[in-house]
Amino acid sequence: MARLKLYYNENVVPKLIETFQYKNRMQVPKIEKVVVNIGLGEAIHNIKLLDAAVEELKIITGQKPVVTRAKKSIAAFKLRAGMPIGCMVTLRKDRMYDFFDKLVNITLPRVRDFRGVSGKAFDGSGNYTLGIKEHIIFPEIEYDKIEKIKGLNICVVTSANTDKEGKELLKLLGVPFKN
Repeated sequence: MARLKLYYNENVVPKLIETFQYKNRMQVPKIEKVVVNIGLGEAIHNIKLLDAAVEELKIITGQKPVVTRAKKSIAAFKLRAGMPIGCMVTLRKDRMYDFFDKLVNITLPRVRDFRGVSGKAFDGSGNYTLGIKEHIIFPEIEYDKIEKIKGLNICVVTSANTDKEGKELLKLLGVPFKN
C-alpha cells in the first residue's frame, strides 16, 4: 500500500472528521484521481516533440499517456480537427498516491525560489489545478537529453463538496500553500 494512503487513513481522516464534524467516515473527502496533461501547440509543425513528450510523461508518471487530438479546426493556428496536440495520463489508486507523494515531497521543493503553491486554484467543487512551467523539476528527467522544456498541468480531483474541504484535505496531505 502506498505510504501516502496509509498516512491519509491514519492521520488525515480523523483530523477532517474533527474539523468538519462528519457523522460518517464515508463523508470524508479523498483524492479520486490525478490527471497530468502536456499541451503542445508546436506539435503541429514538429511531431517529434509529441513523441518526446509522451516518453517523458511516461517516465514521470509510470503509466503510458494517451495522445490528445484537436476537437476543432482553427485556421489562424494552422490546426485541423483530429491533429495530435498533446498527451495526458489519468492516475488512480496506488499510482496516484505515489505520484502525489513524489510531487509534494520531492518535486515541488526542487523549484528555485519556491514559496508554496497558490491556494486560489480551486474550481468551486474542491478540485485543484496546478500548472508547472518546466517539466525538468521531476527527478526522473535527465536535463542533458531534453530538446525542449515543456510545461504541464496537474489536476487533482477530490470528492470534496466545497473548496474549503478540498483545501484542508490537500493541506493535511502536505501541499505547501502560500496563502
